[in-house]
Amino acid sequence: MTDDDSLLEDLALNDDSDSEAWTVEADSVGERLDIAITQRLPGLTRTRVQQLVAAGQVTLNDKPTKPGIKLRAGETVSLTIPPLQELTVMAENIPLSVIYEDSDLLVINKPKGMVVHPAPGHLHGTLVNALLYHCLDLSGIGGMIRPGIVHRLDKDTSGLLMVAKNDLAHQSLAAQIAAKTARRMYRAIVVGSMEEDSGEVDAPIGRHPVDRQRMAILSTGRHAKTYWRVLDRFSGYTDLAIELGTGRTHQIRVHLASLKRPVVGDIPYGGGVKLPVALHGQVLHASELRFVHPRTQAEIICQSPLPEEYEKLLRYLKQTRQ
Repeated sequence: MTDDDSLLEDLALNDDSDSEAWTVEADSVGERLDIAITQRLPGLTRTRVQQLVAAGQVTLNDKPTKPGIKLRAGETVSLTIPPLQELTVMAENIPLSVIYEDSDLLVINKPKGMVVHPAPGHLHGTLVNALLYHCLDLSGIGGMIRPGIVHRLDKDTSGLLMVAKNDLAHQSLAAQIAAKTARRMYRAIVVGSMEEDSGEVDAPIGRHPVDRQRMAILSTGRHAKTYWRVLDRFSGYTDLAIELGTGRTHQIRVHLASLKRPVVGDIPYGGGVKLPVALHGQVLHASELRFVHPRTQAEIICQSPLPEEYEKLLRYLKQTRQ
């Protein structure tokens, strides 16, 4: 999984096993077992369901089964979710690019490829592992898994992240994000040419009904708004400045894909293209943060230069335009 929120879905820590059983009704007849379960229990990813099936925690008519089996009316599905053991997060001496730091908070320039917080499959090498080594203490509001983490970036999105060192800072920064007074700006190169010079996408986002590792525009989703502005146009590509109106999982990626202008390199949302520049995930960078300091009330403005991969792609696109 490439998204930190998707990874955390499997971290719902329980004291006891959860069990559930139900009879297949007409609306589920012919569906794959794993898909039917995720639709009934949206807190589970399809991958997690398949793991439970493989571990014998899912039965069909009290017998072991397979995730892809098609359901028939009247069959009984039984599922047990064993308690997940709490993760032990270790401090690790991982270099951090610190843009701003004081006794209340710090702003980190996260590299592409780094997961923000530990989760199954990513227990080491995360930003939290690095922060625990760098800082003597962090805000406890995020819990053991996400100490000090106020907001997040996808694994393959680079750029700026605010981190709170105490609960006062955490509450203030989170409130600014919720009130949309904290401003978060991004840069992205998308496939295709934007016809207008600027615009916005206002469309609700929720978990994809079939592929639980992706998000989608859904009428039942959470309100989401993204603002974009053209910085430059090339042959078949556009360089954009983007500002978040809200902060949903994969928001920029989903909204731009809905315009048929997916982010270059974003394979899950249609941005897979062949270029002579080596890409590692989407060409999306959190370039600027503006917020009010929780204690001094001074405005803090942090900026991050474009990563080398982004710059190389820009140079190539400018050359092909000439």
